Amino acid sequence: MADSPRTVDGLGLEELKSLVVQALEDNARLKAENAELREEIARLKGLKGRPKIKPSGMEKATDPAAKGQRQIGRRGSKRTKVTIDEEREIKVANPPDGARFKGYEEFLVQDMIVRPLTVLYRRERWQTPDGRTIVAPLPTGITTHFGPELKRFVLAQYHQGQTTMPRLLALLQDLGIIISKRQLVRLLIKSQDAFLGEARDVLRTGLGAAPWITVDDTGARHKAKNGVCTHIGNDRFAAFITTGSKSRLNFLELLNAGDTTHLINDAAISYMGEHNLSAKVIALLCGHPTTSFAGREAWTVHLTALGITALEVHPDPVRVATEAALWGSICAQGLIDDTVIVSDGAGQFDIGHHAACWVHAERLVHKLDAFTQDRRTAKEAIRDRIWTLYADLKAYARAPMPEAKAELATRFEAIFTTRTCFVTLDRLLKRLHGKKADLLMVLERPDTPLHTNGSESDIRSHVTRRKVSAGTRSDLGRDCRDAFLGLMKTCAKQRVRFWDYLGCRLSVPGAASVPPLPALIQPP
Repeated sequence: MADSPRTVDGLGLEELKSLVVQALEDNARLKAENAELREEIARLKGLKGRPKIKPSGMEKATDPAAKGQRQIGRRGSKRTKVTIDEEREIKVANPPDGARFKGYEEFLVQDMIVRPLTVLYRRERWQTPDGRTIVAPLPTGITTHFGPELKRFVLAQYHQGQTTMPRLLALLQDLGIIISKRQLVRLLIKSQDAFLGEARDVLRTGLGAAPWITVDDTGARHKAKNGVCTHIGNDRFAAFITTGSKSRLNFLELLNAGDTTHLINDAAISYMGEHNLSAKVIALLCGHPTTSFAGREAWTVHLTALGITALEVHPDPVRVATEAALWGSICAQGLIDDTVIVSDGAGQFDIGHHAACWVHAERLVHKLDAFTQDRRTAKEAIRDRIWTLYADLKAYARAPMPEAKAELATRFEAIFTTRTCFVTLDRLLKRLHGKKADLLMVLERPDTPLHTNGSESDIRSHVTRRKVSAGTRSDLGRDCRDAFLGLMKTCAKQRVRFWDYLGCRLSVPGAASVPPLPALIQPP
């Protein structure tokens, strides 16, 4: 029998106030849930979402440089940064009688020449006595009817300049280049195997050498369907991969860096046990003589033969076993070996050594709606304590001291076990307290960043491209977009001009030499 509705008759003033406050909090929670649903519906319809809440500013406020006055230095001379290509003398027309020549006054001008250049190569052709024809080879870098300099300009404008293909096509045609839309598309995505291979090598080398990585994802459109683009990187490299989902299984496939092997080894068995896979299923997998499978298809056939796909239990044995096999392959390759993965707290990223972003954690407190003064006071008091602890954690990361380690852990415990008059805040603090090991990873690994700002900054370029050009239509177009974005960001982290990088890879005459990016991202 259903409970009868609660009556307010006979309640005192304080009880009525408590009911009103609780109703306001419940209303705020429902409004937030409805807003999230509306946001999801708008995203699925391709409409604009609601504006983002202004960040709390904890990271900047706890930066030591922000506590003092801003240091404004003198700008350096630009003259020392440029190379003089040409000198021109300008004479005074008809100087007055009696004037004396006093030398020159210099005025530096930077300019550029943008014009089409059409070259007709007349290749010698010889016929040998045995009837064979010998034709003089084309210069290095000439593979199509569009030269390497034009290819460099097209790739730089599209990926670095974030221009759209129709506008780029119009620009080229205005400059006098005879090119069609189909030809422009081919310049952007055809015969880019070398770039795609280098992007994969950057990810593989980065994962193998990185002491830590930050990860983040954002929405993506591919073939008129919603997907997700995942960023993986640190201060030395960046990689972007667009897929159809954002599950842990998908993330493990990305961490394999192009390898599709599914492997049952000690790491895989340990993963199965940690994720509560049935002992019977583990025994089936361990007892089979075959432990390595070339790809998902061979692995699925193996699971079917063992009868695992027919099991209907929780947790899903197929999912857990597949995740374990991918984790076993990652460990066997030496990828993310002892690497800390820093994320915003999303469950799919909680793999191996995991650290949580403090900025995202504090943002949850920042976004809480408080409707009474005592609740607002409690919320701000907790935020002040979190900000102070965060500043001290940053100081510890710069100069780790063993005696400070226990003290910081004790302060964390005191903050996140606090009980206030704000029930919603208490529940949030309890939830964050459950992530203590992830939030305090910096105490064990001081080199680990406390936030994912690097990933969020890098992934903005993908968001801009998504807004400008919507989505991709072909798998090759998607892969090229992700590969060039990752290469461009890696070049920026290595202080390599993307223009020089493209010139070197496309064999542009006179272009600067750029070593392979995987060699650059290796730690010194």
